[in-house]
Amino acid sequence: MPRRRSSSSSSSTGSPATPGSTPRNRTPQPVRVRRRTFGDFVKAFFAFVALAALVFGVPLGLASQLGWPLPDGAPSVDWLQREISVQTFLNILTVIVWLAWAQFTACVLVEVKAAVSGVGVPGRVPGAGPSQLLARQLVAALLLVGATAASLTPGLSQLGQNLEGNQRPTVAAAQQTPGLFAQQQEQAASAAAALAEQAADAADHADSGTTARSGDTKYYRIQPPEGRHHDSLWEVAERHLGDGRRYKEIYELNKDRVQPDGSRLSEASLIRPGWIMEMPGDARGGELVEMPDEAPSVSPEVQQQIRDYARTGDHAEQQRPGGDHAEPQPGADHGDTRVSLPEQRPAPAPEAPQHQETPQASAQSDEGQSDAGHSFGLPEALLGAPLLAAGLLGALGRRRRQALWQSALGAVGGRRGMEPPTPTGAAADAQDALLVGADPEAVRLLDRSLRGLAASLAAESRPLPVVYAAWLSNGDLHLQLAQPSGKPPAPWQTGQDQTFWLLSRADAERYEDVDTAAPYPGLVSLGTMDESRLLLNLEAVPGIVSLSGREADRAAVFASVAAELATNGWSDRMTITLVGFGEDLTPLAPNRLRHLDGIDDLIETMEAETRQRRGALGAAGQDSVLTGRTGPAQHTRWAPHLVLLAAQPSAEDAVKLAELAADAGRLGIGYLVGTESGDLPGAAWEMEITGEGKLLAPLLGLELDAQLLPVPQQRAVVELFVETAPDNDNPQGPAPTPPFLVDVSEQGRPAVYARLVGSYEIIGLDTPDGERSALLHEALALLLLHREGVHPRVLASALWPRGVTDDVRDALLDRLRDWLGADPDGTPRLATDATGRLTLAKSVVSDLDVLRSLYHEATQGRGVDNRAVRGRLLTDALVLVRGPLLADRPEGRYRWLTHEIIDAQLPLLVADIGLALSAFHLEKDRAEKAIEALNAALRTAPADERLWNELLRATHATGDTARLTALAADLLGRSGARGLPPRTEALLDELLPSWRDSAAAVG
Repeated sequence: MPRRRSSSSSSSTGSPATPGSTPRNRTPQPVRVRRRTFGDFVKAFFAFVALAALVFGVPLGLASQLGWPLPDGAPSVDWLQREISVQTFLNILTVIVWLAWAQFTACVLVEVKAAVSGVGVPGRVPGAGPSQLLARQLVAALLLVGATAASLTPGLSQLGQNLEGNQRPTVAAAQQTPGLFAQQQEQAASAAAALAEQAADAADHADSGTTARSGDTKYYRIQPPEGRHHDSLWEVAERHLGDGRRYKEIYELNKDRVQPDGSRLSEASLIRPGWIMEMPGDARGGELVEMPDEAPSVSPEVQQQIRDYARTGDHAEQQRPGGDHAEPQPGADHGDTRVSLPEQRPAPAPEAPQHQETPQASAQSDEGQSDAGHSFGLPEALLGAPLLAAGLLGALGRRRRQALWQSALGAVGGRRGMEPPTPTGAAADAQDALLVGADPEAVRLLDRSLRGLAASLAAESRPLPVVYAAWLSNGDLHLQLAQPSGKPPAPWQTGQDQTFWLLSRADAERYEDVDTAAPYPGLVSLGTMDESRLLLNLEAVPGIVSLSGREADRAAVFASVAAELATNGWSDRMTITLVGFGEDLTPLAPNRLRHLDGIDDLIETMEAETRQRRGALGAAGQDSVLTGRTGPAQHTRWAPHLVLLAAQPSAEDAVKLAELAADAGRLGIGYLVGTESGDLPGAAWEMEITGEGKLLAPLLGLELDAQLLPVPQQRAVVELFVETAPDNDNPQGPAPTPPFLVDVSEQGRPAVYARLVGSYEIIGLDTPDGERSALLHEALALLLLHREGVHPRVLASALWPRGVTDDVRDALLDRLRDWLGADPDGTPRLATDATGRLTLAKSVVSDLDVLRSLYHEATQGRGVDNRAVRGRLLTDALVLVRGPLLADRPEGRYRWLTHEIIDAQLPLLVADIGLALSAFHLEKDRAEKAIEALNAALRTAPADERLWNELLRATHATGDTARLTALAADLLGRSGARGLPPRTEALLDELLPSWRDSAAAVG
């Protein structure tokens, strides 16, 4: 297959036409050769004179007037010690002139070779920007008088028209090649300048109104990619029509027509090599073919393909009643192959897509309809977003654990804020929806699969492929590549074609954790289609992704994207800049989310970052962030920056954004921009969100049930995160009351008592018979850990993570009620409260309830004023601690505990009890009793620094220096390479100044 040809075309003087507005004639027409004017020959003559003077005159003048500046022989010491004279400087300047001449001559040779051979974008001569541009213009002017000069090089026809002042220049690139990043920068800057000029002259273009004539049919054959990116209709339109936005005309001319490989065009941004595109009649450029029989540079095979393709156009006209604008008929065959979808899922019929109903489809996009967006009391928007829910739930758990530890270390003499506040109202519904909807296993497999792929490619010294999107379909992962990248590493397989890599769920589960950077952190869920979930890689899109629709609907999409990017589990580091929305979303991830007030601030920020990233890539010798992401600097420079601009930019700002986004793909910067009209300069992919929750991208062949986060759910989720912050205003104030207190006196003996701290035991109930016993025990444990109540759907999702039908869930609840029975007064021990949540009667308690109640009574109840009572209560509490929570739980069950913070609460509670009991004994100088209490607490909370520090003080109180030295050595051995915490070191310096030497000697 011939090498890809690139050409710059003159800008169209007409305004972008609407699809179908250009008359079309699918019959090939003879080539009409543009007549050369007298001005063309004058320009060619002066170009010849300039080239002759520069290429031949300069060396002759240098040789005759200045001679050879370099020494004839090897330099000696005497030569180096000679006095520097004027002749020395002249020789140096002569060398510089010779080098400049050699560089310019090389540029001329490169440009001439490219022009004669038909290769559109010549290779760059290092450091020869202006020189190569001058050489290109001179060669173009010289060859302009040739019979076929207009089709030789990207700039020949453009140059003549520029000099005449009739049209605007548009520098186009055949495609973006990350390996030639300097060339990309020049192309991006030129394309951006063209956008600015087109925007300034929009009115002139509209008035000129050039419309293709019926006899101007031309064809273009898609060539193989030379870099990482496929060619796109936008780039073809930019090169040959002068305006990338006219890609819709090309799409309308070619959609649903059979290509030489048997497939059909259904996605404008991922056209395939070898396809043939019919072009509007005003197209220009060297890659176009008007009449194959009269184009000797086209092979007979390609000529025949174009003839066959032209006949399909005539056939399409006959089959399309009403001409080009007729609507597709129901049942018509529009092709089942869509390059954007995994092959396993046939595309829906155009008129009646057979989507299964998904939760997102019924989610409401404004606050006034929030109540209608709930099912069984829970918001559907969160139920139907498993990856988003898993990210939010994981981030919420980490935030709560962090708040617990901050509160523990911030309080002197005891921790405050042991119990995080229990969510209520909308926040409680949101938390339940997260628990039900989250799919942490899918997040884990996605993360491991992507990192495993990066590690495998690095082991083979292969670069990461550019990934535009990923599909999660029935547990399988499909990666959609920008271009074929060879055979995927095992266990990955080739999908429906060379641009899809497939990993089955079974193979993904074999992956282990690897220490490598996240390769595609910019992936974010957009919605579902036929039960498959689409994740778009925002940082890899070659330009801006635009989103049109109602403001409220757009805001729900932007909030969902921002929340998932901020909390997802398959990213390491990133920056997410929010403009025009989302100031209240920053509590979700303060380290990732950044809010800017306006577009002016955004443009200033992104201009600086774009320059910085280009310079960093150049200094590192990388062509894109993908090639550097898994290298030595993987955790420093290559984190993505994703910009979410919900506000409609002005025309001037839109052009500036287009300039910035032209080279953003290789820099790891992505732009998602909201627009009211859907017409945005520089938009590579255009999407629309409808009021029914559908995300449409017709040119991409997509109709998704959009993933949304409406305003009510935004507020509820943010409230969950805000309430986790510890109360530092009064760290010495009383600790919050536990959500459930029991009567710890003899009269408060419960009817059912469950021991959870340690091995799981139940007293007061018969053991259920059969295989359902373990399920009933697990359900009771979940209810005991949530005395505020558990939503039935939360209980079902905890017991059956992969899903369960309502009848099975209800049958379990009936058995659970029968097992628990009723109190003597007839009150069921399992009831349902006003919100529909399941609650346990007060007669059903656990040892964890008793533990919390004993500590609360000792520190805030009867034990405050009665020392003896306090000591007894604390001692009884410490005796209850028999080990970790549910120590003997069977493997594969109780996975819902990963969403709980009880694993962080219990050690801190036990440590608080041990510290309080130690202080109680030290008040009476009973150091050994204090040491005994601290050691008991350390068995459950071995990492609590406060316990070790108090143990050092108690040991010091015994007066046994050798024992204190041994304890210091033990602590030093446990600390490992990180060493002792600063507070512990300071305490040892106070209690045992010689501890370093003594500990080393003991060790």
